[in-house]
Amino acid sequence: MNSGLLIRGATVFNPSTGQQAIGDVRIESGTIAELGTNLKPNGEATIEAEGLWLFPGLIDMHVHLREPGQESKETIATGTQAAAAGGFTTIVAMANTLPVIDDKTGVQYIMRTAQMHGVVNVYQVGAVSKNLQGEEMADLGEMVEAGAVAFSDDGRGVMNSLLLRRAMQYSTLFDIPIIAHCEDHNLSGGGEINEGSVSTATGLAGIPREAEITDVARTCIIAEQTGARLHLAHISCAESVDLIRYYKKRKVKLTAETAPHYLLLTEEAVQNYDTNSKMNPPLRTEADRQALLEALRDGTLDAIASDHAPHTPGQKDQEFDQTPFGIIGLETTLPLLLTYLVNEEGFEPMDLIKQLTVNPAKILKLSEGTLEKGAPGDITLWHPQKPGKIDKSRFRSKSRNTPFDGWDVNGRVSATILAGNVVYAASDGPAADLKK
Repeated sequence: MNSGLLIRGATVFNPSTGQQAIGDVRIESGTIAELGTNLKPNGEATIEAEGLWLFPGLIDMHVHLREPGQESKETIATGTQAAAAGGFTTIVAMANTLPVIDDKTGVQYIMRTAQMHGVVNVYQVGAVSKNLQGEEMADLGEMVEAGAVAFSDDGRGVMNSLLLRRAMQYSTLFDIPIIAHCEDHNLSGGGEINEGSVSTATGLAGIPREAEITDVARTCIIAEQTGARLHLAHISCAESVDLIRYYKKRKVKLTAETAPHYLLLTEEAVQNYDTNSKMNPPLRTEADRQALLEALRDGTLDAIASDHAPHTPGQKDQEFDQTPFGIIGLETTLPLLLTYLVNEEGFEPMDLIKQLTVNPAKILKLSEGTLEKGAPGDITLWHPQKPGKIDKSRFRSKSRNTPFDGWDVNGRVSATILAGNVVYAASDGPAADLKK
């Protein structure tokens, strides 16, 4: 543990209070000790942060780290390095590894490996069903004892409604959420992109929007009847947003997320058969994109998560119907959002920061994501006046499957600080000499 860190003169964004002002933050023994202005150094390391934005370390509540079993795509070490480079101090790993994280041993393995090789906080999600087969409930209680913060069969929808109901009932004992991948596989089976004009023009098999919408409705109904906490992952359809609004009004314990690619891209991105734009759920229409943006503005959608899904170049460099779903996002989420949603869609930076910090922390009951005395000393420093481009050749991730390569962005991560330690720093930034 370091002896302390003082960050001075930054524009501080505090999403817990909504306040924005020039200020200083002092970190001692890994936690925030003091917030104020004109704080005097007390022998600790100091970052002079004039011109930088300071906010709580970002939380990505939906990440695929691929370890164990698919280390050619990503590892806990490389995934956390990518997270730090993207401004994330906390990430939440999904359970669909090989083997699946469906028991306490699997959760313990991830936690130990993250402590040894990770550079940011890693929390683990346990599977709802054994081996993600949707037939037998996993041992949810043991996984909670081992540290699991939620349950999800992400990558597959839990099609067995009786099993889903039992899992939701059981989850109420621990008051942690079920994270639902809403997909009716009977409707989506064999599809590759959104069913519509682009699928017709390209000849690629379509995935009807009903595959998501009907499962959102089913899952919300079961959550309402059981009283479970439900979080809906990677929402992509306007009708799904309407259902979320409806069930929130009915006081269902419901939260939901979307991902940057659904806010920035549409099905038009796959017209040239770009496999880096193949994802599940698929990119939808411009009307869907606008509905998602509005849902973020009015709070219907609570969080933004990357759904970081790494694949090797060889896996993505195949015929479209042979390549796997998914794109990476840990290193692109923040620059894309603070460029395009702020400059082109009129979002306030504070609102986006809230959806990347306070809100996911509340959903998962994490202590991170806030700037309060006694809170973890996790900080992201952002340089808003550093124009550049997304460059996949510079990623820390093992994988390169992004449709955003070459996109212009305004700003970059200057430093990422975990418990008062600089775990990432731009080479020409004010924290470069403090990087461990």
